[in-house]
Amino acid sequence: MTLPVREAITGALKEATKAQQKRRMGTLRLMTAAIKDRGIQNRTAGKGDEVEESEVMEILAKMIKQRRESADTYEGAGRLELAEQEREEIVIIEEFLPKQMSEDDVAAAVSGVIAELGAEGLKDMGRTMGALKERFAGQMDFGKASALVKAKLG
Repeated sequence: MTLPVREAITGALKEATKAQQKRRMGTLRLMTAAIKDRGIQNRTAGKGDEVEESEVMEILAKMIKQRRESADTYEGAGRLELAEQEREEIVIIEEFLPKQMSEDDVAAAVSGVIAELGAEGLKDMGRTMGALKERFAGQMDFGKASALVKAKLG
């Protein structure tokens, strides 16, 4: 059995600290902080302070998306060293996510969920996206999946 992502991040942080890998340490600390923040949000929302594995996947996917946007912004502004830092962080975060689904796999998953839920129109888009996020957290780009769902239901 594989380690839960939280434990894997903690172990990687210990190793990076011993090896004095500054960029890796910083990125892993940010990941840990984001997960702890979600735990605090859950507690204040009355859900307890446990963070489910699917929530961790969502958090990490969101962190990657933010870094991709930042890297593009930095590149557009001619700040190539900052863009490279963002890309290095993306590589570190991706280590803890499951393998990303191919476009064909995403299309098949979207079609499968639509058929399973009996989704017929755009009114079912939220329900369909919710099911996809629950089942495939961290494995697909939900922006692209959303466009596919909209095209199939619209």
